[in-house]
Amino acid sequence: MYDPTRLAALVAVAETGSITRAAAHLGYTAPALSQQLAKLEREAGATLLVRHHRGARLTAAGELLAGRARRVLDELDQARHELAQLAGLSGGRLRVGTFTTAGVHLLPPVLSAFRRAHPEVELTVTEYEPPGGIAAVTAGEVDLALTHTYEPAVADPPPPGVTVEPLLVEELVLATAVGHRLSEGSGRLPVAELAGRPLISSAPAHPPRRGVESALAAAGAAPAVVCESPGYALVCALVSAGLGVAVVPEMVASLSATPLAVRRLEPAEFRRTISVVHRGDRATAAAATLLALLRSGFGRAVAP
Repeated sequence: MYDPTRLAALVAVAETGSITRAAAHLGYTAPALSQQLAKLEREAGATLLVRHHRGARLTAAGELLAGRARRVLDELDQARHELAQLAGLSGGRLRVGTFTTAGVHLLPPVLSAFRRAHPEVELTVTEYEPPGGIAAVTAGEVDLALTHTYEPAVADPPPPGVTVEPLLVEELVLATAVGHRLSEGSGRLPVAELAGRPLISSAPAHPPRRGVESALAAAGAAPAVVCESPGYALVCALVSAGLGVAVVPEMVASLSATPLAVRRLEPAEFRRTISVVHRGDRATAAAATLLALLRSGFGRAVAP
């Protein structure tokens, strides 16, 4: 095992090119730093640096070890930061906002992991239909919130001091009743094929959906039923009953309580991005911990 103090000394020499300057940077005397480097060379079993009249340079072995050392030291710094945050989780509360789909299918296992690790933190969960979660974080009503945006659409920039961080991007797919003609075939269905087809229009006045509804209208899809509920359970039930087809998030279609057939669309530009809204560096210790769990729990996170 290499001593982190000696690894830091090697990195400092690599960055300054001088034992004297590295010692001053780390708060050592030059002889003391030289001793640490000599011990590190014995541990490594290799010559790590060569001294010359202008300072010192690393050997190939020194460069290799310094590169690894930087990553080790960065990980140790991150661990110290996270442990300091966890020290504040012996009590207090965590207020979480969510929308329906995430609250039912994505958030519970993450909150369960948080509760197992920090049973003394009081948890509250409030439902906000997007973009309400952003306003709730801005107003201090919740510590963080899950929200979503759709493409095609133009998203408004977040308020100052609030970060909207993408966690998961999913395609919007065509949902039809089982056996519907449009569900036949394994390839993508051109959006133009929806022209003249009865469409279950999902909350066309709802801000996140406006861009999608406009794009479908431009392709000639004519609303047969306008479903003013922003929730998808009713939309899927109407589709399953044969009242029309709908364009819904992939997750919604796959988890529908009523039987559906699903077809991907071409072009694949219809998407929903699920994001977490938080206060960045001003997040509480509990919020920062849950944020880390959300990042690790959403395995398909990609940039929008």
